[in-house]
Amino acid sequence: MPLSEHEQHLLEQLEKQLHEDHKFASSMKSNASPGGYSTRNIAIGALVAIVGVVVLLVGVSNQWIPLGVLGFALMCVGVYVAFSKNALGKLGRGRNKGGQQKSSFMADLESKWEARHRDER
Repeated sequence: MPLSEHEQHLLEQLEKQLHEDHKFASSMKSNASPGGYSTRNIAIGALVAIVGVVVLLVGVSNQWIPLGVLGFALMCVGVYVAFSKNALGKLGRGRNKGGQQKSSFMADLESKWEARHRDER
């Protein structure tokens, strides 16, 4: 669906402003990069935290302080893994030039955008 003249004009203005403000553009690019919370990190972190709670309860009930401290540490590590964006890393997967991984969806969108931008010139 083609854009109206007004929408095209607004888009051109936004592109011009985005190219002029490199700091804003780089911050938007870093915010839009992949690497958000992954289901895998959340699941592994939750499991480690649950194991930590169990170990903590066993340590407290048996009055064995080192086991309780270990359980607390496991809980902290589990929460860290669950809520960190790249705690476990992206092992065994390809990376692009910038060192960050891109989804095929985003790569397709970028290639379409670049092709469209080339066609306009």
